This record gives sequence, C-alpha cells and structure tokens, in this order.
Amino acid sequence: MKITIAIEDEEFAATFTKEFSPKTVEKIVDSLPIESEVMTWGDEVYFDIPVEMEEENAKETVSKGDLGYWPAGRTLCIFYGKTPLSESEENIIPASAVNIVGRIAEPDRLKRIDPKGGERIRVSEWY
Repeated sequence: MKITIAIEDEEFAATFTKEFSPKTVEKIVDSLPIESEVMTWGDEVYFDIPVEMEEENAKETVSKGDLGYWPAGRTLCIFYGKTPLSESEENIIPASAVNIVGRIAEPDRLKRIDPKGGERIRVSEWY
C-alpha cells in the first residue's frame, strides 16, 4: 500500500508491505490517517501511533529506509541512518526489536530537513 508521510512542509513517498509483519501492517492501516509529534534518536524519527501490537517477526537490525513498529514504545520508526547503537549505516540497530512494516523512498532527504523533534508528522494513504 502506498502512503504519504508529511513532516511539516516536506512530503515523502512510502509503502507499507505485509511481507514481514502482516498483522501489524493491518492494524496500522486501519488507524490511518495518523498525526503525531516527531521524536528523534540519532538518525531515526519515531512517533506515537494508536496501535498496540506484540513482536511479529521482529528484527534487531534494520536497513536505511525501513519503517518499523516498535512494540516496546507503541511507535512507528523511520530509519534513515545510524542510531546511537549503530556502528554504520549498513547495520542500523534500533533500541530494541521492531516489526518491519514498510519502506520510505529517499531516506537521505530526512537528513536534509534534519528533524529535531517536536515537528508534526502525518501518515496517510497515497492519493
């Protein structure tokens, strides 16, 4: 499913995929649109969403551009570079395991807008 992620005035194309965590994706899609406030942890944007799920094929390492649901915090995470636990952008380590739910196009664009936290974020279906 194609979606749009908007942070302030910047829009990003992204896709939810049921490949790894189909039940998690289903719950997230059912809660769209989602509006929240950005928090950051290294080169990771994350934000609260109205979804409560357990781990579903959760991964302890992710790739740049991955969208992950973090069960421990009930947040959606966008990984666009190293977190404080990562040694490189090729081996990104979340705070704890995440359910992979999709990918964002052009993750390096997030570095250009450099979210500080506090910005508004909106996730909605692509129209």
